[in-house]
Amino acid sequence: MAKVKKQPRPKAETPKGFRDYFGAEVTQRNEMLHTIAGVYHRYGFDALDSSAVETVEALGKYLPDVDRPNEGVFAWQEDESDWLALRYDLTAPLARVFAQHRNDLPTPYRRYAMGPVWRNEKPGPGRYRQFYQCDADTVGSASMAADSEICALLSDTLEEVGIPRGDYLIRVNNRKVLNGVLEAMRLADEAQRHDVLRTIDKFDKVGEAGVRELLTKGRLDASGAFIDGIGLTDTQADPVVAFLTSKGADATATLTNLRDAVGTSDIGGKGIDELEQIAALLSAQGYGADRIELDPSVVRGLGYYTGPVYEAELTFEIFDEKGRKRQFGSVAGGGRYDDLVKRFTGQEVPATGVSIGVDRLLAALREKGRLTAHEHGPVVVTVMDRDRMADYQAMVAELRNAGIRAEVYLGNPKNFGNQLKYADRRNSPMAVIEGGDEKANGIVQIKDLILGAKIAENATLEEWKERTNQFEVPRGDLVARVRAILESQS
Repeated sequence: MAKVKKQPRPKAETPKGFRDYFGAEVTQRNEMLHTIAGVYHRYGFDALDSSAVETVEALGKYLPDVDRPNEGVFAWQEDESDWLALRYDLTAPLARVFAQHRNDLPTPYRRYAMGPVWRNEKPGPGRYRQFYQCDADTVGSASMAADSEICALLSDTLEEVGIPRGDYLIRVNNRKVLNGVLEAMRLADEAQRHDVLRTIDKFDKVGEAGVRELLTKGRLDASGAFIDGIGLTDTQADPVVAFLTSKGADATATLTNLRDAVGTSDIGGKGIDELEQIAALLSAQGYGADRIELDPSVVRGLGYYTGPVYEAELTFEIFDEKGRKRQFGSVAGGGRYDDLVKRFTGQEVPATGVSIGVDRLLAALREKGRLTAHEHGPVVVTVMDRDRMADYQAMVAELRNAGIRAEVYLGNPKNFGNQLKYADRRNSPMAVIEGGDEKANGIVQIKDLILGAKIAENATLEEWKERTNQFEVPRGDLVARVRAILESQS
């Protein structure tokens, strides 16, 4: 009889590009989502929880990689024809939802959505294939008031979650202005226009001189490798450079410079008019350039947006993995996308919105020291006599009914020291002890574990003898005393 081959054990590891989130991290994220939802709700947006799975056809051409229908997303074939995929953002599903339910929805439709999205991209440091987004969008309004409101909402949200004024800047641009620049360049070749857009996207990295070199003759990068240029003349490159460097001392100066950059382009002029409206509307609401400013260097998803675009950047410095100072960077972005719903309906439906990267925003708050990795665990009721489990469960029930997080130790109670070690690992604020003597005398012992840790860390031996973190209280005062200790700890 052939020997049955033993199956290897599966590896206990997360797939590449994914991670697990534990207690404090989950709590911090949930609290942030609650805060963000409060701002969105205050602005009049309604919650929407759409399906995490869409057809690849519904997700459309805005996938990260469009060479094949299932590139860039996690996709599978349901039958011989239909491909399904996990959503890669929250905007494409919104377009499908509005097209499907538009007869039952108010117009404009104002919705916010929060949840995980999945991208089948190459993972890297801090770059995961699953992450959380928080979106707010207005579908059905072409008014620049909708765009200015999104910028104001984004500013209020950042401040509400703990990013103070001065530590962030929301920068606003317009895709139409860029289209006007391309018109002014008079490029007939579509491939060249695409190359120009890709080059513009590198402005933050290579600067004005680098962009000019990439548009014309090419340049040497930091590694010494030569990168071929597009081959434009200096005259052809001038409108692009003028556009990227048109930011002035204030909004008026920036708009004037932009008009010079687009020349007589009609579409470019419309884009500048829209930026002017947004600036005026934000000023009327009290949002100055210290929070929101016009910045022509902002380029987001050039094939995605049709009008205003905006990006929230955190301006404070952090140290990277090599110990170098750098700005924290972008945590949110969005813009106007008037063509998404049209894919389903055949009719143009104006829309604008913003998406916040929750994980990056949480990381920013940790960098600023506004989040800690610690969270108090439950009050642990220890077990001195396993035959009296009903008594201990009664204590826990009283604490929970009073709104206090609590649990009974459910491991092997034989070693009391192990119970206290368990409480420490749970980051418990205190342990409740009731042995046979305490039960007979109608009392319980409460051990303040937070105070005990502080005493052990800071006190000398003599001071330790004089202080105590364990208290004897009447059994009937258990809830009141636990609550008082929790309040003193906080």
